[in-house]
Amino acid sequence: MTTPVFSTDDEPSRPVRLDTLVRLRWIAVFGQLAAVLIVHDSLVSEALFWVALAVVTLYGSLNVYLLWRFHGDARLEANGVALLLGVDIAELAILLFLTGGMQNPFALLFIGPVLISASILPSRLTLLLGLLAIASATVLMFAYFPLPWPGDGSFELPWIYVFGVWLALALAIGYISVYAGQIAEESRKLTQALAATELVLAREQHLSQLDGLAAAAAHELGTPLATILLVAKELEHELDPASPMLEDIRLLRQQAQRCREILGKLSEFPAPGEMFVRMPISALVEDVVAPHRTGEAAIDVVMPSEGGPEPIGVRNPAILYGLGNLVENAADFARERVEVAVSWNADSVWIMISDDGPGFPPEIMDRLGKPYVTSRRGRRKGEDSPGLGLGFFIAKTLLERSGGRLTLQNRRFPQRGAIVRIRWSREEFEHPAETLWGSADQEPEPDDVEAAPGRA
Repeated sequence: MTTPVFSTDDEPSRPVRLDTLVRLRWIAVFGQLAAVLIVHDSLVSEALFWVALAVVTLYGSLNVYLLWRFHGDARLEANGVALLLGVDIAELAILLFLTGGMQNPFALLFIGPVLISASILPSRLTLLLGLLAIASATVLMFAYFPLPWPGDGSFELPWIYVFGVWLALALAIGYISVYAGQIAEESRKLTQALAATELVLAREQHLSQLDGLAAAAAHELGTPLATILLVAKELEHELDPASPMLEDIRLLRQQAQRCREILGKLSEFPAPGEMFVRMPISALVEDVVAPHRTGEAAIDVVMPSEGGPEPIGVRNPAILYGLGNLVENAADFARERVEVAVSWNADSVWIMISDDGPGFPPEIMDRLGKPYVTSRRGRRKGEDSPGLGLGFFIAKTLLERSGGRLTLQNRRFPQRGAIVRIRWSREEFEHPAETLWGSADQEPEPDDVEAAPGRA
């Protein structure tokens, strides 16, 4: 909600626990049951008593059905909550129809469902429920059974007094709904601001820890990597060219050299004005893809045939490392092919990375991007144990920090494979925010060490 309760905007609402609504409805059920039993002897006819009792029983049966059909901890969206509140209004209107209409003092209970709606639902639904309550009250001014009253006579209030009750009820519904809606809106804004602050602080803490890990890794791993390279070179020279182990030793040396290059990149800080600080997106994507073309899967880059001038952005390490992790992840799981498709228009820039592998495991799809989310089904080809699940988390964090927004999905059957889409606004891609990366003419600092990526 961004405006008072009777605005026409489609504000988001918070899901409501079904158990909360059912408990409130049980209070209404027992209260109405007690009222019907107390006035049993005063009802105009025995038939009205049984009709009223049947209405309350049916109302209570709906609660039983809801608890049986849905789990108590289930959360209802706005339309579901509005439907239940509408049933509350209708049930109260039927009882008032049997017991005096607007002459019954319990007609003020029409305010309850509308007040609850104003606190938790979008304004359009609150408006509909308020109109339903006022319409029900209007009908009850003219159509009702006489109010139960001791003795042989019936009790009738003057018409002008009944109209005053109706007018007071309508004004109360409008005023209290607006007041409750504004109070709830202020509370929601404060809650969202606190949640956003906590999220930013938590994300920055993660990034600070990763920055420290990168510095420590660059310092501590230099010496053992140099030793590994030296030993691998000596073994490569000493082994017979026909030895079956020679290829493994060469692979070991190449991978150790690659680790050394990665650590070296962590300390690369181009000076202002250095060449290739800004580069077209085609060159950036090629820079990302090139190190991963040596694998079994073919990696194809697809550029658009139209879309206007090509975006030219900062050679952002966050984008390079993030996209690199995603491309390597796709190449590890692809059977034959990985496609990196690029597109843009005047407002946005998209990069889509897809493969023909097994896809994302459905059981962890909703939790992908969180640290330490992994699955044995999602482990790399040729590995006996799954990774820690940090690779995707690091990639997602870096890309989001650069202004990108990630969406994940699996290909529709019978096709196989995973699809990762990253979208930037063109302004964010070509001119990163100074608060994060400095000016557009200065290379941003690398944020994180490149972790061994793994699907989830």
